[in-house]
Parts: sequence; structure tokens; C-alpha cells
Amino acid sequence: MEQYNVLVVDDEKEIRDAIEIYLKNEGIKVIKAADGIEAIEKLNEQPVHLILLDIMMPRQDGITTTFRIREDKNIPIIILSAKAEDTDKILGLQVGADDYVTKPFNPLELIARVKSHLRRYVTLGTYEGKVKVIDLNGLTLDQSSKEVTAHGEPVKLTPIEYKILELLMTNAGRVFSINDIYERVWKEPSYNAENTVAVHIRKIREKIEIDPKNPRFLKVVWGIGYKIEK
Repeated sequence: MEQYNVLVVDDEKEIRDAIEIYLKNEGIKVIKAADGIEAIEKLNEQPVHLILLDIMMPRQDGITTTFRIREDKNIPIIILSAKAEDTDKILGLQVGADDYVTKPFNPLELIARVKSHLRRYVTLGTYEGKVKVIDLNGLTLDQSSKEVTAHGEPVKLTPIEYKILELLMTNAGRVFSINDIYERVWKEPSYNAENTVAVHIRKIREKIEIDPKNPRFLKVVWGIGYKIEK
């Protein structure tokens, strides 16, 4: 079995060390950084399969770091937030994070989320049956190369964004509720998932639509959910 590398970024040594103990027990190698600048340096030195990233850090915070990482990498990012307010979580998701865990966190929940995102990242886009290219009037998704184009231009998606779009495109015309989308993509029960899903949908629209406020592809069905037009 391949060993996965997880980059843990937090300015508190005790938290970095504790997370390392939890993940090493699962056979996961941990790389540690004390702030966002050191995290970027570590990313450029060795392969990383997932990042656990604190928000409040000196030198460079987690939001800025997420934004910089997303300029050229689609590695899953789980935000570690000491604040419970939705604004912090939403801001992290808006700049490209895939998920969040609020401190103090339950070690078992943290491990479960890490393993879930690792599993999706390394098997991204694998479905039973023949891998194919889906073309819906200018929106194209290649399940083999995991590439998406819109209006003839390549679209850079995060792993979660890709999975949401793939779910909707492989079921074009079908309406999925927020709970359906969350449970199928995150592979866990939906609980207060509205903000999480809505932020990802908005980011996808910004990337695939010419006018996100008047979407051609990704439509909302008010009171029910979302769908991709056939």
C-alpha cells in the first residue's frame, strides 16, 4: 500500500505533534510546518497528498496560504479553525479549501476526514463502468484525464469541485438536493451542509459560466437543489 504524506500546518507545536501521533498510527507520514510560508516551502520540496491547515498563524495565515496553493495545486486542504463562526469556514471554502474541522477537534473525526479526502484524491473520478468523455453543449468532462473544459477553455477545479461537477454531469437533467450532493461527494451523513455545498457550487459557477449570475449550465431548482442542464 502506498504511503501518503500529510502536511500539518499550525503555529502550535503541541497540535502539530498530537496530529502526527494520530496519523502515524494510521500509517500516514506527517510533514510539519509552523506557518504558511514554511508550508509553501515544504510543498515544493516533496510530494504531499493532503494538507491540514490552521487559519490563524503568524507571517502568513491559512486563508492566504490556501489561495497561494490553489494557484497551481489541487491537493485536498482541510482547514483547522479555532473559531466556530461560519464566516471563517466559508472564507476558507471560498478561497479553495475542501473541508474544515473546528478546534478542539475529535481525533477520530479528524482521522476519518483525512482518510476520506485521501481516498477521493487518489481515486478521483473513478466510477464503475467505462470511463468516458461527457460533452454537454460546450461543457466537457474527461473522466480519464480528470480534465474539464468550458467554452473551449480548460477549467481548474479542486478535487471536491470536480466530484460535484462529475456527479451532476453524469446525471445531467437530474436534480440533486444539497443533502444528496453532500452525502454522495463527501461520503458521510449530511449535517448543516448548506453553506459548504453552496460555496462549492458558487465556485464551480465562477469557473464554468460566462455569467455566473445567469448560469447556462449549473442551474438551481428553487426549494429542491441543483442540476446540470442536458
